[in-house]
Amino acid sequence: QKYLCSNCNNILKKALQTLCGHRYCSACLAWIVRNNKNAICQKCKEEDPNTLSGESLLAEERAFGDAAINKEISELRVHCVTLGCSWSGIMKDFEEHQSLCEYALIPCHTGCGHVVMRRKLADHLENGCVNNVTVCQQCQCSLAGSEYQGNKGIPFNWYLIISSAFFFQQSHSTSSTNKDGCRFSEVGCAFRGSKEKIKEHEKSAVGAHMLLLLQHMRQLKGTLCSAAKAAQGFTPQSELNVNKNKLHVFENIVAVLNKEVESSNLEILAFRRQSELDQNVIRGLELKIAELHRCLTQKDAGLSSLHKSLLFSEQASYDGIFLWKITDVGRKLQDSVTGRTVGLYSPAFYTAKYGYKVCLRVYLNGDGTGKGTHMSLFFVVMKGDYDALLPWPFRHKVTFMLLDQNNREHIIDAFRPDLTSASFQRPVNDMNVASGCPMFLPLSKLQSPKHAYVKEDTLFLKCIIE
Repeated sequence: QKYLCSNCNNILKKALQTLCGHRYCSACLAWIVRNNKNAICQKCKEEDPNTLSGESLLAEERAFGDAAINKEISELRVHCVTLGCSWSGIMKDFEEHQSLCEYALIPCHTGCGHVVMRRKLADHLENGCVNNVTVCQQCQCSLAGSEYQGNKGIPFNWYLIISSAFFFQQSHSTSSTNKDGCRFSEVGCAFRGSKEKIKEHEKSAVGAHMLLLLQHMRQLKGTLCSAAKAAQGFTPQSELNVNKNKLHVFENIVAVLNKEVESSNLEILAFRRQSELDQNVIRGLELKIAELHRCLTQKDAGLSSLHKSLLFSEQASYDGIFLWKITDVGRKLQDSVTGRTVGLYSPAFYTAKYGYKVCLRVYLNGDGTGKGTHMSLFFVVMKGDYDALLPWPFRHKVTFMLLDQNNREHIIDAFRPDLTSASFQRPVNDMNVASGCPMFLPLSKLQSPKHAYVKEDTLFLKCIIE
């Protein structure tokens, strides 16, 4: 789907990406903008009409070339679907193949109305084209090549010689003054147009021109053979010289055509080399962008770390007294009941500037023996920067307080560490196992309107380390 145009639904040609993220052929986008005032991206409408924004407004100056997708498309493996053709390759070579495919159906350039395979155009011109005629110089009748032998009066070979001479004389006399016709009109090409169009036509119709030349070379060969036989009895030497001159003209035309083919191949090769250089530049820019993105990611991580450090510095306490404000108590209690959130950790604090690093952990819906009936509150010893200088096990008295915000009846509980418990030994991991009061406060009392432990959906827990 990403290779298809959002308008024509065909493979993207010169893909443009809009601000809303959808892709269009450059010609499709130009057509939409030209024919619709304030055009809106159709894909945005189809996906969700309720989310349309200013980015869905289409404009050529608001779109940019999608070099990455164009590169992917140019390297897609494709094959020719023309019946009988076995060509396969990559997309960037397909257009060149289309202009040369021998099995492609093309209209006859004489305007006879027939559509024939490119490979059979010469046979059609020689044997079936009603418009490919020559005027008989004897009777002024227009005759196809196959009808010459039916024309009575003088030998058929003479008709070929006279008509060919007339054709070349007429072509030579008009080629210098025919400013809007193809140079290969001498051999049957009927294309006409401006100089720019003629130049494009002559580059793109090399195969057709070669077929026309081949047809006339065959005719000329037949003419010369007939002339040679006739020369034994009644053909003047001058007529044979005329035909030799005409053959020389054809050889010159073929030589010119070969040079043009060679020039076109050199141009194609130059374009491909330039394309490779452009792709190298694009790859270099992509690598630079990736490197910049990596640097930005690292800087973002650094900023995030600095932000956390700053936040910790603002909240940290270094005197063994910590006040923890917990907001959104109702939601957090419900999360604890449903199991969505098991417990909440407080920010870390210190017993002194270079003292023990500790924190609190609260289970609003209880834990262990207090699960579902009490709020549980625990004390956690954490790994600190100065543990090597501190005495172990941790032996300071810990006091918990749940503050009544009306300053009437605070809930207070305290304990001294069990010096044999692993909870108070020097931490090996980031933090030790929590220890404290699993039945710190009944939930019924926490939510009782007689007390203000929770006020405006906020509660305050205080910890004092002596």
